[in-house]
Amino acid sequence: MMLIFSIVLGILVVILGYTTFNLLRKNEKAEDIIISQKTFIDKIDEHISFSNDRLKQIDQKGIFKSDDEIGWFFNEIKIIQNDLSQFKKDNN
Repeated sequence: MMLIFSIVLGILVVILGYTTFNLLRKNEKAEDIIISQKTFIDKIDEHISFSNDRLKQIDQKGIFKSDDEIGWFFNEIKIIQNDLSQFKKDNN
């Protein structure tokens, strides 16, 4: 009776050890993915900030007029930039 109990307990320890190790491995992979996504989001945030600052700098000079094709295109870029600026990290 004691031998059967020891065998069952041993099998249970092995199964629980394997599942714990497996979950730990999956958790570490998920953490690596999260870190790479955070790095990607940080880079995108930097690009959005730079583009927004540069677009404001160009717009202050009043180089583009809205009545020609370049002015229309510039206004469309400003609309796209405003949409992108909503996704900056500090806005969330």
